[in-house]
Amino acid sequence: MPTETTPLPGLVDSHCHLDFPQLIDDLPGVLSRARAAGVERMVTICTRLRQEPNVRAIAESNPGVLYAAGTHPMSATEEPLATVEQLVSLARHPLMVGIGETGLDYHYTPDSAPIQQTSLRVHIEAAQETGLPLIIHARDADEDMARILSEGYLVRPYGCVMHCFSSGEALAQTALDLGFYLSVSGIAAFPKSGELRDIFRHAPLDRILVETDSPYLAPPPHRGKRNEPAYVAHTARAVAHLWDLTPEDFAMATAANFDRLFQKAAKARAAA
Repeated sequence: MPTETTPLPGLVDSHCHLDFPQLIDDLPGVLSRARAAGVERMVTICTRLRQEPNVRAIAESNPGVLYAAGTHPMSATEEPLATVEQLVSLARHPLMVGIGETGLDYHYTPDSAPIQQTSLRVHIEAAQETGLPLIIHARDADEDMARILSEGYLVRPYGCVMHCFSSGEALAQTALDLGFYLSVSGIAAFPKSGELRDIFRHAPLDRILVETDSPYLAPPPHRGKRNEPAYVAHTARAVAHLWDLTPEDFAMATAANFDRLFQKAAKARAAA
């Protein structure tokens, strides 16, 4: 009988931060535990472009680790504004598979909304130019987020994942209508996240990814502690029933979705 420690082969942690101090200082152990849990691939996210060389080096040194790069909205006023040309140049690396994370955060940094919006539009254009999916952080900015994503898509379609989705039903529907993906994090496993689980329950299975956002937002039974990629298995087990799936089938379905959105990652795996 499967247990909470039985591996879920094929799992993909579509969003983590391996370069953050909480993880990089224990990286061999973090990666070993992820493999033991069944996590075969993970995307480590660069949130400040000046740190891109360090994030890239992690991917280059560890099989199964891919990366994405962008300017986090909460850092938009602290970092030089990224250019489309800069992001396009970085995206030529074979292991860089996404643009971001970028987005809007009006919860912690509402005063920087104008520069956040400018930065978001730069990242959208880079996603359009490269064909790589956009990785979106959204908090307390649903209306502006839906508007800017939709305006950009009308100019030129692009792929996108709403990372660690915890926004409202209207933004979820806008994203799904545009063909985007919603990513499930440990938040969906929290006892009081019933409304969020309902949003996911009504979303098509083929638009769902799963992630940790580690070192943050650890799912039960590790809530309140450091998160790490291995714990994506706990989230998978906690939410698979929303689509009437076993955790094993959910792992395989979300891995297939990941390959459909992150096509460069799929090609890298096929070439390995």
